[in-house]
Amino acid sequence: MAAQEKVAFISGANRGIGLETARGLGKLGMTVLLGSRDRAKGEAAAAGLRKDGLKQVEAIQFAVGNREDHQRLATLVEKRFGRLDILVNNAGILEERVESRGAEGINTTSTVSEKALRDTFETNFFAVVALTRTLLPLIQRSPAGRIVNLSSILGSLTLHANPSSPIYSHKTFAYDTSKTALNAFTVHLAAELRGTPIKVNSAHPGWVKTEMGGEGATLEVAEGAKTSVQLATLPPDGPTGGFFHLGDALPW
Repeated sequence: MAAQEKVAFISGANRGIGLETARGLGKLGMTVLLGSRDRAKGEAAAAGLRKDGLKQVEAIQFAVGNREDHQRLATLVEKRFGRLDILVNNAGILEERVESRGAEGINTTSTVSEKALRDTFETNFFAVVALTRTLLPLIQRSPAGRIVNLSSILGSLTLHANPSSPIYSHKTFAYDTSKTALNAFTVHLAAELRGTPIKVNSAHPGWVKTEMGGEGATLEVAEGAKTSVQLATLPPDGPTGGFFHLGDALPW
């Protein structure tokens, strides 16, 4: 299937890594649906992409935590396209008030509230699982379905357990464990779909200069979107069930 015939949906796509992922896929000629909780912000993002010459982009009002939005999206895609080729589960949260990523030696394991833990898992894990399940029948109609789960190196248990690793002193418990769970979903779903054309992978964007990345981040947003675009456009012999950053495999 030619790139320009493909249809992609990206959650949380009105800014940051999601918006740049939309830009990257749009430059390949794909039809890109931008999920945004705020309709006005989504429309502004889509207008900006169209101004840059990407004609096949459209904003969809979509909150990842709203299961009714999941079904409305599936109905829209079914009616207009009949299938979905690419799903990028980009939307996510980090509770900045209770988990400050920038602090050296942070460890919120015993201090993060149960509410913050549940809220983080709802957005970063449960909602992603629910959305993917809802859209999976449409992805199964694609000759080359791709599912990209935006994770983080902070979800790596291997690195968190190693005192010499670069992330050892940064343990934002709710966020980190939600991404660990998301990685488990990647592994399990990829195994279930093995033998089909669908590929499921986790992406670590890097430490990116976004609202979530905060001050001190080292990568520009465009660089942070590269891994998602790569995994969304894998060839038939590409990997599935993996965890990657810019083509390099990361430890679980």
